[in-house]
Amino acid sequence: MKIIILDGHTLNPGDISWHDIEQLGQVTVYERTPEELIVERIGDAEIVLTNKTPLNAQTLAHCPNLKFIGVLATGYNVVDIQAARQRNIIVSNVPSYSTMSVAQLSTALLLELCHHVGEHSSDVRSGGWTNSIDFSYWHSPLIELMGKKLGLIGYGRIGSAFAKVALALGMEILVYTPSQNKSIEQPNIRVVSLDQLLAESDVISLHCPLTDQNTGIINQSSIAKMKTGVMLINTSRGGLIVEQDLADALNSGKVAGAGLDVLSIEPPSKDNPLLNARHCIITPHIAWAPKEARLRMMDITVNNLKCYIAGKPQNVVN
Repeated sequence: MKIIILDGHTLNPGDISWHDIEQLGQVTVYERTPEELIVERIGDAEIVLTNKTPLNAQTLAHCPNLKFIGVLATGYNVVDIQAARQRNIIVSNVPSYSTMSVAQLSTALLLELCHHVGEHSSDVRSGGWTNSIDFSYWHSPLIELMGKKLGLIGYGRIGSAFAKVALALGMEILVYTPSQNKSIEQPNIRVVSLDQLLAESDVISLHCPLTDQNTGIINQSSIAKMKTGVMLINTSRGGLIVEQDLADALNSGKVAGAGLDVLSIEPPSKDNPLLNARHCIITPHIAWAPKEARLRMMDITVNNLKCYIAGKPQNVVN
């Protein structure tokens, strides 16, 4: 059984092993696959694993032996799900592998916005403290989170995990979910309307999948409803934000700071307005990537493959 891994470098840049997958068939690993080589590299393989290499309807039409696509991620928009269904190709994803890792980076971005740790450390290393006449100084406002309101747009596994951290910091949690029928019986957590969340939150954090309904949910109009001085965190999907609108709000001071792990196009173009916006921390989509999380992804992927081979596929998204 041929197993093709189209972009193995993402999951495994060399610090973990493909051994368990190699026990299941004849495995070929490509670190990256340009679009023009996708069909050629899949060839007559029955199983393909992909992270961000797209598998559209045209590609699937040229791969008649393909029976199983394993997405090396939770999101599966890289695969044309409808086309796969029409061709009886099973598509499985990897849910829940990075919940705590993403919640952890969300916390790191929030704390960096509050304390500017990197900025102050850099200043100390460049001589700022040595040359200071005072025992203590700071260049940016320092913020205590106790008593402040965190608005969560989306309250799945990651959103709820981040909420636990925020509660430990003494924050009150406001939750908006599109269905608005989620019942949360926990002190200091309230389900509210989107407008109420926007108006009351001191910090807003995005924890929802990207859909046609919420694309650009953070835009000029929604930002206008926010408190002046609000902080924004996004470890979900870049397309949730209209980037020029956020850049304008950061530069005007309407939004005091943003911590972003995702952008609408990755890698970003040089003219992305957020790259030069004031008080904007950007990390290169690393929330999911700690080794522990990637090992969980590998384990779930192996189990997905074993279940498919046994005729009992799991984590099927189509």
